Amino acid sequence: MAKAASSPIRQRSRSSDRSARAQVDAGTRAALIQNQGDRRDMLCSGLALAVKIGLISLGAVSLVRLSMAYQERLDRHGELAAVVDVETNKLHGLQQRFDRLFTLGGRDRLMGEQDQWIAPNRLRVIWR
Repeated sequence: MAKAASSPIRQRSRSSDRSARAQVDAGTRAALIQNQGDRRDMLCSGLALAVKIGLISLGAVSLVRLSMAYQERLDRHGELAAVVDVETNKLHGLQQRFDRLFTLGGRDRLMGEQDQWIAPNRLRVIWR
C-alpha cells in the first residue's frame, strides 16, 4: 500500500516548529556569543589590570631603590666633605708654617722648632 501524503497542516506545524527552534537556537547562540564576548572582555581587563599593577609596583620598587642609593650617596658626600675640610685645615696650617720659615728670621724659628737637636758642647742622655 502506498503511504498517504502528509497533511498540509502537519507540514506547516513542522515548519513552524523548525522556525521556532531556529529562533530559540539563534537566541541561545546570541546569548552564548555575548557570554563569550563578556568573558573575553573580562580576561583582557584582568590582564590589563595585572600589567598596570606590575608596572606600578616596578616603578615603586625602583623609586625606593633610587632613594636609598641617593641617601647613601649623600652620606658618602658628607664623609668626603669632612675629610676635605680636615685636609684643607692641615694645608692652611702648613702654608702658614712655610710662610713663617721663609720670611725674615725664619732660620731662627726653624732652629727653635728643632728641639731634638743638641746644642754644642752638650751630652745627650738617653734613659731606658
